[in-house]
Amino acid sequence: MVALLGLSLAGLISCKSEAESSQASAKDPAPAASATQVSATQAEENIRKSLMVANENLRIRKIQPSVIPGMYEVQIMGKGIIYMEENGQYFIDGQMLHLDGKKIVNVTDESMTGLRKDLLATVNKDDAIVFSPKGEVKASISVFTDVDCGYCQKLHREVPALNDMGIEVRYLAYPRAGLNSMSYQKIASAWCADDPRKALTALKNREDIAMNVCEGNPVASEYELGQQMGVTGTPAIVLDSGVLIPGYMPAKNLAERIGVTSGS
Repeated sequence: MVALLGLSLAGLISCKSEAESSQASAKDPAPAASATQVSATQAEENIRKSLMVANENLRIRKIQPSVIPGMYEVQIMGKGIIYMEENGQYFIDGQMLHLDGKKIVNVTDESMTGLRKDLLATVNKDDAIVFSPKGEVKASISVFTDVDCGYCQKLHREVPALNDMGIEVRYLAYPRAGLNSMSYQKIASAWCADDPRKALTALKNREDIAMNVCEGNPVASEYELGQQMGVTGTPAIVLDSGVLIPGYMPAKNLAERIGVTSGS
């Protein structure tokens, strides 16, 4: 699933009162779509200007042509993807689907997969808590985790089996309750511990650890990264390809999903 705009973008950029909107509707008919196609450069300028006027706090990551002529894909940091026409007057807050014969392709999800792959490439492995196989690494997964999440705790018990099959597990912090929560305090303390793997395992076993939130810890940036990737819950497993697997999955099933078997 693609996390679009949390609160809908329509709610975030609403500027007119209902009375003003009704008055405008009664006064003027809806403008006709432009018959003249504008350049990609002009379209990007139109879209960026319209969104910034509506809400200057929106952070636009990328604007690019979509598969529909005159319609542009807009990637908004922390919110996901919307589609906006070239004049910057109309937008669609939802998923784009492609009917390919009898198959339905989720175009939005494909774009999000590419976005996640690009974002994952920016992660410093030293900022993750990594559980590596003793032998050859056949595959790696990045897991957004919350220490108070029951299914995260359950998945953590599968880590030895994943390692035995050659799968490296890289944990990224995602305290679901936010950065002002006790969950943040706990998970940041694990990242700041002398032995982060031991501390994280203790927390996932519902054991107490010393609270020590150090300066410069990566929890906040990883939490924001998860939001940019469309993470809405934990555990959220991201493959190197950018594919997002939401929720818990047993080690055997997960290994099969990513093409790794015990004998491979």
